[in-house]
Amino acid sequence: MRILSIHADYIRYKVTRKTRIAEEPAVWEDEMHDCVVLFTCIEKLDEINPSLVIESAAKSVMERLGKLKVHRVMVFPYAHLTRSLSAPGTALQVLKGLEDTLRGRDFVVKRAPFGWYKEFELKSKGHPLADQSMTICPYQGRECDFECPYCHSPLRTGDGTGDGTPHPVGTPEKAGTGCAGRAANPVGLEKYP
Repeated sequence: MRILSIHADYIRYKVTRKTRIAEEPAVWEDEMHDCVVLFTCIEKLDEINPSLVIESAAKSVMERLGKLKVHRVMVFPYAHLTRSLSAPGTALQVLKGLEDTLRGRDFVVKRAPFGWYKEFELKSKGHPLADQSMTICPYQGRECDFECPYCHSPLRTGDGTGDGTPHPVGTPEKAGTGCAGRAANPVGLEKYP
């Protein structure tokens, strides 16, 4: 999962055009003031363990909100942060899960509708912590620092054990070797330390 987080004076959006994967919007236009906007993109890797991704993203977002002393969040689906999108069903599951988790922790949360083109206007606060990007690792359940060779380049390596089955999440083959126990230098990634 990738998130571009912006501490904003306000965000306003208006739904303009439906895509083939659009959900029915609860509202056609909305706004929020003095909030953090989470431009959120769900990736193919997140299909491995959506629940862990939701939990990890919520934890990272709540830490960020605590630092900023903000209790208002706009979750804004934004597919343009990756070249490897998840299936629409997984994306909607994760977006709704993040929304529900944050709301359950007493944050004021709104979510822009999934699968729609939207015009939007945003005014960033412009301080040193106003903008931050986050990548949530579906293997380790935390923000990814791209030390894991697999997460560093998921499009170049296969996802799985080599026989078509995915690595079991949380059961590393060898402790301390990167996300889900992958070797420090898998085949094809020898140039990465």
